[in-house]
Amino acid sequence: MSDIWWSLPLTMLVFFGARRVAARVKISLLNPLLISMAVIIPLLLLMQMPYARYFQGSAILNQLLQPAVVALALPLYEQMHQIRARWKSIIGVCFIGSMTAMISGTAIALWMGATPQIAATIMPKSVTTPIAMAVSATLGGIPAISAICVLIAGVLGAVFGHMLLNLLKIRSKASRGLAIGNASHALGTARCSELDYQEGAYSSLALVICGIITSLLAPFLFPLLMHFWR
Repeated sequence: MSDIWWSLPLTMLVFFGARRVAARVKISLLNPLLISMAVIIPLLLLMQMPYARYFQGSAILNQLLQPAVVALALPLYEQMHQIRARWKSIIGVCFIGSMTAMISGTAIALWMGATPQIAATIMPKSVTTPIAMAVSATLGGIPAISAICVLIAGVLGAVFGHMLLNLLKIRSKASRGLAIGNASHALGTARCSELDYQEGAYSSLALVICGIITSLLAPFLFPLLMHFWR
């Protein structure tokens, strides 16, 4: 452990430096997570340091992930009066979004020649990592690859999500937040919270509801899709 004491300070230094760059340049493609990955991965390859060993030194950051996700409930609570007034629409949007994400990802994977195992791995790509890994394991997928799919979906949503919404001229904060939270889970929600407090609240709500819907319906939907595909 002593030989990787530098893992935690390096991670924090790179991330906060990336945040300063992103705040100064204001280009969505320069997402702090992307910049951090672009710096740390080459360093690990250059040092021939296995990721598992590097992770040991900064595991505390991973342990803080769950409290950070729980903290997203604060803006949600503060927007509760608006959420109560729109709860039917919100649940409907999240249901349609979850079904679309699961069906489209699985269908495209199968259409491109993926095995049922890989299709099951991709199916829960649009929910937060712990749920996606649990759902993937239940369906017979590969949880580790599901985590990578979740990361890719989150980064793409955080980087390009608002650009697409602006292009489509979608201005409603509720619509923007629900769309990003639906497709890009925690990473997209974090981006929404940076840009607008209310948008972040709706994105947090979508993250939770879509996670519940996916975990409940995926075990029934996947066999049904496989039956029709065959």
